[in-house]
Amino acid sequence: MASEVEDDAAAVLTNGGAGAAEVRRRRDQAKEILSKQAVKIATKAEEHERFIFKVTHLLGVLGFGTFCYLLGARPQDVPYVYCLFYVIFVPLRWIYYRYKKWHYYLLDFCYYANTFLLVMILFYPKDEKLFMVCFSFAEGPLAWALIVWRCSLVFSSFDKLVSVLIHLLPGIVIFTIRWWNPQTFAAMHPEGRAARVTWPYVEDKSYLWTWLFAVPLAAYTLWQLMYFLIVNVLRRQRLLKDPEVMTSYRELSKKAQKANNIWWRLSGLLGDRNRPLMYILLQALFTVATMALTVPIFLSFQMHVVFQILKVCASTWNGGSFILEVMPRQVVQKEKKKLEMKPMEEANSSQNAEESQGDLSANGQHSSEHS
Repeated sequence: MASEVEDDAAAVLTNGGAGAAEVRRRRDQAKEILSKQAVKIATKAEEHERFIFKVTHLLGVLGFGTFCYLLGARPQDVPYVYCLFYVIFVPLRWIYYRYKKWHYYLLDFCYYANTFLLVMILFYPKDEKLFMVCFSFAEGPLAWALIVWRCSLVFSSFDKLVSVLIHLLPGIVIFTIRWWNPQTFAAMHPEGRAARVTWPYVEDKSYLWTWLFAVPLAAYTLWQLMYFLIVNVLRRQRLLKDPEVMTSYRELSKKAQKANNIWWRLSGLLGDRNRPLMYILLQALFTVATMALTVPIFLSFQMHVVFQILKVCASTWNGGSFILEVMPRQVVQKEKKKLEMKPMEEANSSQNAEESQGDLSANGQHSSEHS
């Protein structure tokens, strides 16, 4: 009897192990299929790069004009336009980045913050505390990253356009909810009362600093821990094996080293081995400083308006600099690369032609011998 029970238990364990292995196999197979499809789509996009640039520029300009109209005519709809943008363009960016081996960028804080805002709009639109956390994210680290990291508003570049909107749109959405949304405006100007009230309701300064600084900073710390666990622990070997896989730290350190700027020198204060740690510390200081600045912006409509204008002007200025200074160099480099590749392609095609000709003559000789 005991042996039968043991046999049954062993059979269950064996079947369970086989089931788990099958699940893992199917999951890996699905990931492989998705990766292959992402590569196919991105390859096709690169083949028709010029046409896509023209279409992107056209749609970008038309979309920008439509968004400006909505901003003035129906500000209450702006959050839902943002949600539509997020659910369409972030998956498309994953496809493109997966092909380019940049997909670890989607673990960055900006996507974490955007996800918070998406959840708030769709599921908790009247949660004042969550709104204040999203305000701190949008007008703190995301907004200043747009300025500090020189994001460029270039309508002909899908990648750059999405990068700007990922950092710019959350602040505009927060601005419309805070000051222009009819429901919010009605709550801030109740009938029968001369005194203006606030939305969200702020009890005192400590409440303000709690939900605009302390809680968002705790949420940022949680993201930093998760990011470190995924990139520096769980996927460490994968990143070490393939230096072409990019992360934010790899890109920023590469640019800083090339320019030998202040960020490269600061990150090396504790030695080269501790540069990732210094990068985390510098990013934390940046986050603390920018979140603290959201408190006066939250209290002042005029300051908030000026800040929106500053962000748009900075990204537009950077876009003009990119079009005039960077794009011509990129075009020259691409043409140069094509010219360098042309002799190799011609040599390969002639070699293939010779091989096929040799195969044909060999087949003809073989058939004549049989005849």
